[in-house]
Amino acid sequence: MRFALLNFTVSCVSNDLAYVNKACCKHNSRMKILVLGAGGTGGYFGGRLAQSGADVTFLVRDRRAAQLAADGLVIETTRERIVLPVNTVLAAAVKPQYDVIILACKAFDLDSSIAAIAPAMHATTQVVPLLNGISHLDVLDAAFGRDRVMGGSCQIAATLTADGVVKNLGEFHTILWGARNADNTKQIEIANALGVAFAKTPVDSRVSENVIQDMWEKVMFLSTLAGMTCLMRASIGEILATDDGKAHTKRYLDACIAIATKEGYPPREATTQRFNTVLNSVGSPMTASMLRDLEAGNQVEADHIVGFMLQRARHHGIDDTMISIAYAHLQAYQNRRKAGRL
Repeated sequence: MRFALLNFTVSCVSNDLAYVNKACCKHNSRMKILVLGAGGTGGYFGGRLAQSGADVTFLVRDRRAAQLAADGLVIETTRERIVLPVNTVLAAAVKPQYDVIILACKAFDLDSSIAAIAPAMHATTQVVPLLNGISHLDVLDAAFGRDRVMGGSCQIAATLTADGVVKNLGEFHTILWGARNADNTKQIEIANALGVAFAKTPVDSRVSENVIQDMWEKVMFLSTLAGMTCLMRASIGEILATDDGKAHTKRYLDACIAIATKEGYPPREATTQRFNTVLNSVGSPMTASMLRDLEAGNQVEADHIVGFMLQRARHHGIDDTMISIAYAHLQAYQNRRKAGRL
């Protein structure tokens, strides 16, 4: 279940020097972290930071704030259940006093997310976006400036249950982020400070030295996994059990690799080997979270993950057969959903 973000107009960042001076620190005190929402992804990673003693505040709506005040932030994994008292703030009370804002929304909520975090931004606040894909960086740059937007990525199968529990459904909880410009000393400083905070958690975390490369490698794999499992309405193992499933999956992945290569980010050999191992795992129950959203009748990130790759394939003259078929399938689903015919 995803966090339903607030819709309100982006206002100018406050010039209140009292708040700006408090926030523009050299990290001689604890770094102040704002997490947008306390759903599956934001609730998990933000909760692990809070558990480790980091100064974390969750920007949430009234109902979630009341739930967290009453029950705490509850995180369940396959190994443990933890309950944490956490700090929350409502939209009307947000001030520009944070060093880092972790943005873990869905791509189709990006505009409202920008509106939600705008009042929290000051001159040196850094945004760490954990969205799937690449194209959101341009939107965030336009809103806040490239110097205040890092790259970032995560891998976790997390959800928010109806009773407010953040559940990690798998064994993995990986996050990485990093400066997009080697000359941006403030961004590097804050990226490293966030690394110090995550080092105290059980999360598999890393400050990336080439974060755009990491993001392109993820979108190559994710587009293939989401496109194929949604198109076939099946797991990797079920696709491989068909006569031509392996060939179709390879054609999709090859196209994604060619796109990234044309964009200047050819996948590293170890990455390509890992992709091939996962996508050729006979009997694998793996599916993309997009398929789970689709089967539940929810909105999906088709445009951001599959449509984006289709656009880049056509721009570079790359075989788009599998990507275009997968995207047409997802567009048809979205049209039926919008018309109430599911």
